[in-house]
Amino acid sequence: MGNFLIEMEGIEKSFPGVHALSNCRFDLVPGEIHALVGENGAGKSTLMKVLSGVYQKDAGTVKVRGREVEIHNTRQAQGLGISIIHQELNLMKHLTAAQNIFIGREEKKGLPFLVDDQSINEKTRALFKMINLDLDPRVKIADLTVAKQQMVEIAKALSFNMDVLIMDEPTSALSDSEIEDLFRVIRDLRSKGKGIVYISHRMDELKQIGDRVTVMRDGRYIATTPMGEITIEQIISQMVGREIYEKVHTHGDTEKNEVVLEVKGLNQGRKIRDVSFRLHKGEILGFAGLLGAGRTETARAIFGADPIDSGEIFIKGKKVTINHPKDAVRHGLGYLSEDRKQFGLALNLSVAANTVMASLTNFITPLGLVDEKKSRRVTQEYVDRLRTKTPSIDQQARNLSGGNQQKVVIGKWLVRDCDILIFDEPTRGIDVGAKSEIYKLLNELADQGKSIIMISSELPEILRMSHRVLVMCEGRVTGILHAEECTQEKIMHLATMRN
Repeated sequence: MGNFLIEMEGIEKSFPGVHALSNCRFDLVPGEIHALVGENGAGKSTLMKVLSGVYQKDAGTVKVRGREVEIHNTRQAQGLGISIIHQELNLMKHLTAAQNIFIGREEKKGLPFLVDDQSINEKTRALFKMINLDLDPRVKIADLTVAKQQMVEIAKALSFNMDVLIMDEPTSALSDSEIEDLFRVIRDLRSKGKGIVYISHRMDELKQIGDRVTVMRDGRYIATTPMGEITIEQIISQMVGREIYEKVHTHGDTEKNEVVLEVKGLNQGRKIRDVSFRLHKGEILGFAGLLGAGRTETARAIFGADPIDSGEIFIKGKKVTINHPKDAVRHGLGYLSEDRKQFGLALNLSVAANTVMASLTNFITPLGLVDEKKSRRVTQEYVDRLRTKTPSIDQQARNLSGGNQQKVVIGKWLVRDCDILIFDEPTRGIDVGAKSEIYKLLNELADQGKSIIMISSELPEILRMSHRVLVMCEGRVTGILHAEECTQEKIMHLATMRN
């Protein structure tokens, strides 16, 4: 295959304590959607950050349209026609959508310090029209949902005159209809001869959109194969290089067990409307629904992160008042947030500090000091148990991959030994191997008598893991299904049952 847009050979990259890339290669041709896959920590995002100028390689060669280049920064990469949409959103929330898209490239009117807002707003409207996004360019990013912010990121990448577009988990916060819009844009770009690098953990997406697939594992190149010549199972086998957990959860009747959490008539404006349910000991209760259904809002209200207008919460039959997350933790609740970076981790602190953070009083000596030996021993135990990839427990949380950051948050609440755990999108942005380990872990916790609320947008995950499934639409509970009667069709029917 000739006429390459991109050729990368022998790429090496190291960080303190981590050899992230070892003799890696990748290529891209015009008019191609090339899927790049691997477990969290496999090096795929790092390799693309080298290509897009975020990182500088330690060794190896990069060619753009057959010419060897040195890419020292993102602006230089953009000048070569390379744009990237990062997995983590990178927008300034106090600015408008248009200002974010054209920041540093603003047109001036008259005096050099006067920005021509009308011009950039018009250009932004044209970009939004291109991706079928109905949005006012003047809206502030802070007022947009995560899904809408993601679409602004896509528009920003398209605003550069690029030949190569790198998409790192672009659909992780998008609804099915928004994903379809994105795929339409991607296919349109491919038809115009653009090269697309598509990083995703969603195997069904890859088969739907990809032309070729390159697999990486542990910072090394494994294989490149035409998508039509490889199965999902073969891709997963190349990714993990080991047997993964495939035991399907045995759905017992947990309704005979003690009720550990009961919510009655929970209300919060139009986001939560008269929500009531029970959670039993040893039960995994799945929360399903479309984007904006109110699942996360309900979880945050129960945990005391957001105030409620009315409603009652009972824990083991006793009415409790939860006005703050501290109250929830004191009553044995743990919450794994959907946004692990903002609400789950102290990114500048170590893995050890994050792991014991919610249980610090258990690690204080009689002299009022932190028992470092105990905290390190416990942290290492959970790093090993969760198979968290980190060079050491002293590594800063910000330096871990997304999936391994998620494992640190899970470890934090396991150390706290909470009886009721709320997992909000626990496998979002996590590869199939790590998902398998988390599924196994959740089942083990339920078998030990822990009670779990699992919010997930992936229906196969909900069906696989839940004893019962609570479905929400527009802030209301529209139905609760038992595992035996649950199907994707039934869930979707209830998820679209507007009141």
